Amino acid sequence: MSLKIGDTAPDFKAQTTEGKINFYDWLAGSWGILYSHPADYTPVCTTELGRTAHLKEEFARRNTKVAALSVDSLESHQGWVKDINETQSCTVEFPIIADPDKKVANLYGMIHENASDSLTVRSVYFIGPDKKIKASITYPASTGRNFHEILRVIDSLQLTANFKVATPADWKEGDEVVIAPAIKNEEIPSQFPKGHRVVKPYLRYTPQPNR
Repeated sequence: MSLKIGDTAPDFKAQTTEGKINFYDWLAGSWGILYSHPADYTPVCTTELGRTAHLKEEFARRNTKVAALSVDSLESHQGWVKDINETQSCTVEFPIIADPDKKVANLYGMIHENASDSLTVRSVYFIGPDKKIKASITYPASTGRNFHEILRVIDSLQLTANFKVATPADWKEGDEVVIAPAIKNEEIPSQFPKGHRVVKPYLRYTPQPNR
């Protein structure tokens, strides 16, 4: 199964390190990130889980819940969490989904057969409060994720969901944004009272509206 932007994120029930969850109930109207790891007790995954734990307040500030997954057992996850907490100086308090039957991994297309027919790649799904896939990023097992980029994507998705703007290349929180082409010039002053600048008729910038 190949999930695309705009598709509904599949619901599922699973055992996790934080107890049994029903995914939709667990999201409970929040934004969500679901991301996969090739295996427990692996070096890159250990650093990623630790980084997620350190960013707990950043995700909470964005009303975003995070769940991780690998195709290992709950018992394996529970032992691994102790190593993560020890080596990364953190406390993992988000669910790591046990998926030994690969049910969830297959629902989300996290196993790429040309990379491995048994282990997941590093998939990241950004899920909106409406349960729709808003964005996705995929890395190979050898490349650890950039969590600055993950937070940046959340910020962009949340901003553009509420305002008729887009975020330009290398945008980060607080930078100018691009006014959507559908907005007519005469509509700009009322919708973007902070002002704007025109580079080309199709390229119009305005300060970030929610700052």
